Amino acid sequence: MKIKEILAKTRPVSFEFFPPRSADGIPDVLEAISELAIYSPDFVSVTYGAGGSTQAFTEEITLQAKNDLGVEVMAHLTCVGQNQEELDRVLARLEAAGVENIIALRGDPPRGSTEFVAVEGGFRHASDLLKHVKSNYEFGVAAACYPEGHTESVDLTADLEYVKKKVDLGADFLVTQLFYDNQYYFDFVDRARAAGIQVPIVPGVLPVLNSAQVRRFTSLSGSNIPPQLDVLLDKYADNENSARDMGVEYATEQVRGLWDAGVPGVHFYVLNRSYSVSRILDNLQIPGHTRPN
Repeated sequence: MKIKEILAKTRPVSFEFFPPRSADGIPDVLEAISELAIYSPDFVSVTYGAGGSTQAFTEEITLQAKNDLGVEVMAHLTCVGQNQEELDRVLARLEAAGVENIIALRGDPPRGSTEFVAVEGGFRHASDLLKHVKSNYEFGVAAACYPEGHTESVDLTADLEYVKKKVDLGADFLVTQLFYDNQYYFDFVDRARAAGIQVPIVPGVLPVLNSAQVRRFTSLSGSNIPPQLDVLLDKYADNENSARDMGVEYATEQVRGLWDAGVPGVHFYVLNRSYSVSRILDNLQIPGHTRPN
């Protein structure tokens, strides 16, 4: 089923996983998906990994999740390291396997590079990839958005113009970058609606697993750490278990605030670990997404 159809019927809860560095790690990712499948996710997604280095693993996990675990999937597709012909081969395989949804992204530069450079015959922007997919395939297509602005955007206005371009080219819905202050999300939605963007905007939530990791991720993404969370990250900087437990409580309240405000769904960045998200969902007791008795 296409995710736009799911969004028209319900407020989905979904999970994002990432591929391992080697094929030996694929069973662990599939186990994490299986562990969280008891919460009846409306879909899961699998990233391309840093620099597009694990495309084959992404594809394999995507297909196994759909065909073996019976979970609806959204495959990530980026412009990194592949030309149009190579991307078309990936899209053809996904289509033949019954995958109906992708999220079209530019992707990050390969490790060690500071600037994205398209391969010869490849796409330079997510909008170019999205346009190609919508013009040649029947996939449902999502796109990314950045409540606090993309790190490469000159300002929030320019950033929003680019998001609107992706929607105008056919993006069915948007998934946000991580944020830790819900007001950034609410402000972004207000600005998007004022700009004529009417598709669902699904917030992406990353529970804290440890302090150093969150500081690294927010540094890379340009997301801000609210003062109250900053204090807690310092407090539990040397205690990963306590930081994880704090992260569960913080994300529980963050998602509760989003859900109560009527967001169209929530997309959890799981980082291949089921513990935190399972506890958050146990706390929230969202109808249709509870642990079976």
